[in-house]
Amino acid sequence: MTEFRHIPHPHVAARQQAGPVTTAAERTGLNGKIGLRITAIVGTMICAYVFAGLALYALPTAVKAGPSALVLWTSSEFLQLVLLPVIIVGQNIQARASDKRAEQTYLDAEAVLHEAQQIQAHLQAQDDVLTNLKGKTRS
Repeated sequence: MTEFRHIPHPHVAARQQAGPVTTAAERTGLNGKIGLRITAIVGTMICAYVFAGLALYALPTAVKAGPSALVLWTSSEFLQLVLLPVIIVGQNIQARASDKRAEQTYLDAEAVLHEAQQIQAHLQAQDDVLTNLKGKTRS
């Protein structure tokens, strides 16, 4: 019998079954699904171009109304309409990169865990040999 007995942490088995957490794995209710769908539509460069066209349609009226109307058009119509989808596109790209990093981190941690288990098995084998030698020297 060895003096040390390895007891794996219960989180190890649960973590191996769960896999990495990604954005796509998030649970959503009806409101979440509607929000994701709208975000998917608005968060495209096509939507940004459509919004830019819509904003430019109102440009002649703003120019005729004077400088203050032009400033108002620039901030409220053009920038808000066009930047919203562009920002969402950028966030979507960042989310995909984040998911890739999370999966890579998970795989790295899984490899480290595997190595630690191999070390435990090696130590157990050494403990068995030492225990066997200890028993032989007492005889």
